[in-house]
Amino acid sequence: MPRSIFIQAPAKLNLALSVGALNAQGMHPISSWMVTTNFYDDLHLETLPAKSFSLFATIWNKDALRRSEIDWSISKDLVHRAHERLEMFVGHELPVKSRLEKRIPVGGGLGGGSSDAAAMLRGLNELFSLGVSTDDLCAIAATLGSDVPFLIEGGSAIISGTGEEIESLGAPPELHAVFFFPEVPCPTGAVYKQFDALSNSASQLRAIHIRALAAQPSLNPNDPFNDLAEAAKIIAPAMAEDMHEIEQLAQLPIHVCGSGSSLFALCTDPMHASALAEASTTRLHIPAVAVQTTALQPMIPNP
Repeated sequence: MPRSIFIQAPAKLNLALSVGALNAQGMHPISSWMVTTNFYDDLHLETLPAKSFSLFATIWNKDALRRSEIDWSISKDLVHRAHERLEMFVGHELPVKSRLEKRIPVGGGLGGGSSDAAAMLRGLNELFSLGVSTDDLCAIAATLGSDVPFLIEGGSAIISGTGEEIESLGAPPELHAVFFFPEVPCPTGAVYKQFDALSNSASQLRAIHIRALAAQPSLNPNDPFNDLAEAAKIIAPAMAEDMHEIEQLAQLPIHVCGSGSSLFALCTDPMHASALAEASTTRLHIPAVAVQTTALQPMIPNP
């Protein structure tokens, strides 16, 4: 009999992101405080008979607020690549039917594709009772992208290196926020190139600052910071205009998520977050959703 499982793939939030100068390997070292939120893509997996070809489908969830064309090739799909890498690791096929329902905007700085890949690795490990350790899953995840290893366990963590160094802080602090989704592209590569152009001297990682921030008992709306924010505003001036409009509406600091173009604000409580999301959507016509930080949710297996 086929078995199935349901996995929620959470959006990640960089509460602080410091970026170092380009190194000899052509990479930017980072120091970041990341947390997972209750804004999810949904991944449904079902086993197929032995020797079957695996099947993959990606669609937008009916609740998705900001949609774009799902036009990437299967070879570039992170969920498919995660499936292939795990098959290579265990040395045999894992025939599965995959249906991914996305809510997290593509290319929005919230790690949607990375989270989907991590969900595939976790889901296959559970579905086929593979017994692959968390360390091995993280090692596989590191071959897929810099955010994927963190999203194997989620929660709250200090991320260093190029994403492979993860210092887990356990469950995230209880924070309420709003994600805003401007309709503007903000390509990561272009943002990093602009960041390099703005950095007249070697950029210094603010690791100590980030560690101190993560140790605070509470976080103020102006505490988050992002070294890529100025570069993102230059690359996407329409996003910068949206930031200004939202700041006028919210009377709060508005921050860039990762390399953009999604934005966020910290709120005092769930009612504050819900009211701000509603106001942005109806008055500014910038889709928004109230979220809160959360640990990774358990997978739901079906018989």
